Amino acid sequence: MAGHSKWANIQHRKGRQDAIRSKLFSKLAKEITVAAKMGDPDPEKNPRLRLAVKEAKSNSVPKDVIDRAIKKSMGGDAENYDEIRYEGYGPNGIALVVEAMTDNRNRTASNVRSYFTKSGGDLGQTGSVSFMFDRVGEIKYGPDAGDADTVMLAAIEAGADDVESDEEGHWIYCADTALNEVSTALEATLGESETAKLIWKPQAPTEVTDLETAQKLMKLIDTLEDDDDVQNVTGNFDLSDEVAAQL
Repeated sequence: MAGHSKWANIQHRKGRQDAIRSKLFSKLAKEITVAAKMGDPDPEKNPRLRLAVKEAKSNSVPKDVIDRAIKKSMGGDAENYDEIRYEGYGPNGIALVVEAMTDNRNRTASNVRSYFTKSGGDLGQTGSVSFMFDRVGEIKYGPDAGDADTVMLAAIEAGADDVESDEEGHWIYCADTALNEVSTALEATLGESETAKLIWKPQAPTEVTDLETAQKLMKLIDTLEDDDDVQNVTGNFDLSDEVAAQL
């Protein structure tokens, strides 16, 4: 029975991972369709689409899925999605920014509000927490791109504002409106990046040192990300090493 139980747990875990992967592919495909529909279906002529395709490829989305998403944007039956940002406070007052794409505003708003309420949090008005974040472009390179000084010099020449480097790689930040330009310039000197996308960067992250708070927070974020209408969730927190290890 022990072996069977272990196998069941492995199968459950694999099933969960497959479900998460499938949902991620769906959300990335939705972004590609929306980007292509709003502009040109050629990624070389549409900066937002180029970045969306790049993000999809970095997450191993198959080429046929990407091509199908672009083709869908050119059909008359392509859904119309509204892009909405929700802002609120999760457990222990942690600020969260939730980005969604929806074909039904009432459904999405109701769902997001219920997630916050059930977690003990509070969904606020637009602008209630976004002032704690900066809207910036983030370009990620692996450690093989070069040492910190090399990447810093390339980033400055490309027009970036800041670079953070550690043993896991390099994170280059720039103005949100300059992401495509800076990303393209960096490719000429450092090669293709791992990812290039717009993010909400916390100005002063709150360190979470309480395990119970961390568990409630992670549960809320997981619930939000599990919603088909939600594209991204960002919080202004860092988990302490001790809490991260316990999680």
